[in-house]
Amino acid sequence: MSSDLLPTLLSNIWSIFLVVLFFGGSIFVHELGHFLAARWRGVKVTRFSIGFGPKIFSWTGKDGIEYRLSWLPLGGYVALPQLADMRGIEGEPAEVWSSEVMSGPVDRELSKISYLDKMVVFVAGATFNVVFAFLLACVIWVAGQPQSSETATIRIGYVSATLEPDANGKGPPSPAALAGLQVGDTIRAVDGRVVKDWSDILGALTMGSGHSEAGERQVIFTLERAGKVREVVLHPRLSGDENTRKVGIAGGYELLVHQVAAGTAGESSGFKPGDEILDFDGELMLNVNAYQEYLQAHHDRLIIAHVKRSGQTATLTIPARPDAPTRPHLGLTLTTGYQLTHPSPFAQVGDFVEMTFRTLWSLLNPHSDIGLSKLSGPVGIVHIFHDAAQIGIQAVLWFTILININLAIFNLLPIPVLDGGHMAFATIARLRGRALPVNFIMTTQSVFMALLFSMVIYVSFFNVGRWRRDAKADAAASAAPATAAAPAGK
Repeated sequence: MSSDLLPTLLSNIWSIFLVVLFFGGSIFVHELGHFLAARWRGVKVTRFSIGFGPKIFSWTGKDGIEYRLSWLPLGGYVALPQLADMRGIEGEPAEVWSSEVMSGPVDRELSKISYLDKMVVFVAGATFNVVFAFLLACVIWVAGQPQSSETATIRIGYVSATLEPDANGKGPPSPAALAGLQVGDTIRAVDGRVVKDWSDILGALTMGSGHSEAGERQVIFTLERAGKVREVVLHPRLSGDENTRKVGIAGGYELLVHQVAAGTAGESSGFKPGDEILDFDGELMLNVNAYQEYLQAHHDRLIIAHVKRSGQTATLTIPARPDAPTRPHLGLTLTTGYQLTHPSPFAQVGDFVEMTFRTLWSLLNPHSDIGLSKLSGPVGIVHIFHDAAQIGIQAVLWFTILININLAIFNLLPIPVLDGGHMAFATIARLRGRALPVNFIMTTQSVFMALLFSMVIYVSFFNVGRWRRDAKADAAASAAPATAAAPAGK
């Protein structure tokens, strides 16, 4: 146990460092946009804070601005008394919050704020997030992003007979099996939307809102089978820990033999590192679940396996294995191929923008099964950063791009407290020809801040549960015999 302690500790320290650097950095970039735009447009700045609530520490610069780090890591703010009254949230930042200033323009400097100045400052935070995301996307474009065959596929590699068991230990029939989907089918589109990889398929399925005339959940797959294209109607069911739409399929990818344990059935059958498993008894093997299920179901007889070895097809014989129910993996450690992709920064940012708007639409659509409990708050973001850190820096950059696009779009929504809410207040004031009442703005901002904080607590409750389930699953996987390894080059 002690030999595992140091790597685990270093891994956690590395994850914390990445969270501070990239998540904290994303918030800093957003607020820096407001700050620089305000200075450019001659708007008075009284405070620059990362986080809300009481300060952890602060200092006052030579420019007279208070710089602080606050306790609630839900974002940050730049106090701009000429643009928005945020006293209910930010507190009393400086003498500029005098009744004279708020009741009338007694200071010529504070009175020279145009509608354009306000719009420029409010939109600058989101603009900086998009620019930051684009720059990170350029890094991925140049350096490349590893993509395994498991994520790049649009081919079905496994069709489950049932979905996950319920509380009674029984799983409902798989919608994919009921609809006649087969291993080897290629999914070209979901509900008419062309898909390019497995995450597209899962996203379209999870965020789908289709229903049949009878009120059943419905999704339409456009499949290619044996060169012919057809449409298949499936009726997803809510299943799994996250209670999301599922049909009972998994992606198809190469099963490559990474290692062969000595003294096992795999060694005696003639498997060698580098072999690609093609089929068992003529049935395609394109997924580790299908591989394990077939070995377990046919452990009492010979299995004829075909593998690709050095460009040639070899035939191997797997003997009957009485111990298969407890050891269905033959002693083989499997992996899959990967390729280094170089998606353009425009394509990356465009994909994330589309993903964000689809998520927002799913949240607002009454026919969708996506709710607030599926979102990630600060706890969920830290969890994902931790997982991404275990994969590699490209995964961290990928998630940071997503975070920045999310921050940009979310902050421009016309919701009080957010930049879009400030823009809405300023626009309403311009249209009515006079400022909105100060007390109205303060009350509205405070109410929506309380609602936002309540939402974060609600979402974080589910995020903690998700993190605990993932930790248990990881522990169980590490305790079980390995069937997969890190991706090997192909």
